[in-house]
Amino acid sequence: MALAAWASLSPVNAQSKYPDRPIKCIIPNSPGSSVDTIGRTVMTEMSRLLGQAVVLDNRAGAAGAIGVEAARQAQADGYTLLVGSSSAVTVAPFLQKAVPYQPLKDFDLISLMGLLPNVLVCNPALPVNTVTQFLSLAKSKPGQTRMASAGIGSVSHLAGAALQVHGRFDSLHVPYRGGSQGVASVVSGETDWVLTPAPAAMALVTAKRLKLLGHSMSAQLHPLGDTAAIASELPGFEFASWIGLMGPRGMPPTTVALLNALMAQALKSEQLNKVLETNGAIARHATPDGFRSFLSHDIDITRSAVQAAGILAE
Repeated sequence: MALAAWASLSPVNAQSKYPDRPIKCIIPNSPGSSVDTIGRTVMTEMSRLLGQAVVLDNRAGAAGAIGVEAARQAQADGYTLLVGSSSAVTVAPFLQKAVPYQPLKDFDLISLMGLLPNVLVCNPALPVNTVTQFLSLAKSKPGQTRMASAGIGSVSHLAGAALQVHGRFDSLHVPYRGGSQGVASVVSGETDWVLTPAPAAMALVTAKRLKLLGHSMSAQLHPLGDTAAIASELPGFEFASWIGLMGPRGMPPTTVALLNALMAQALKSEQLNKVLETNGAIARHATPDGFRSFLSHDIDITRSAVQAAGILAE
């Protein structure tokens, strides 16, 4: 029975039904971004496994909301898919009044692709080497340590706000116009620390221009070798970004099942995992139900962070 079930989902069997023409996959980010690079690599492997072309369509704008909305409005036949991300799917609805979609209601969730840790980094001159030491310093100087971010409502802003709530300390928020400027301010000493997506900081950590204190995934995960999780010293704290495959609500269940099964296979590719590693990510497959539970939890975490940061939708 198990073999028969797999056969019904195999690319060979599916070729006469789905997909029998090219699939469009919307990426709601600009070319060259981490979401684009990872999504493009994963969907190239999915194209090979499906035996059908996957046409990638970058629809950047409005922090990803434009591309996500285009996917929501597409026909739910499996021929328009979406590379969703935490910033476009989870965060955007909290920050933009004009966003019309509700992630848990408007999309079929196929599978996660990968998780991207944020990293807590500080200026090398800051007299701390661990998360515990950092928290002690920040608590001893309420409002005096300076937290950089990529701007109001950015991942680094929300992650930093969440860390302050969980760690029970206050820092002065210094927003910049983009992640690179925020990270550069920590390097120069204009600010003291930032909790930023790993790809934005790791080269500077390697060059010893930033001091790495921990990553934002659970203590059971090791996305950055021996680097400890913030949660290992501050239990319960998590604030990771994610990338996953989604589609308009109402897709045929057999199509969702096929895509999910092939995603599990694609994420075993050694070459694909090297690309993920280069972008500071780790492969993460999930069942549709598992993805839904994950997204629900991520929405709760983001809601708390937005409230902590005092951000109102505009």
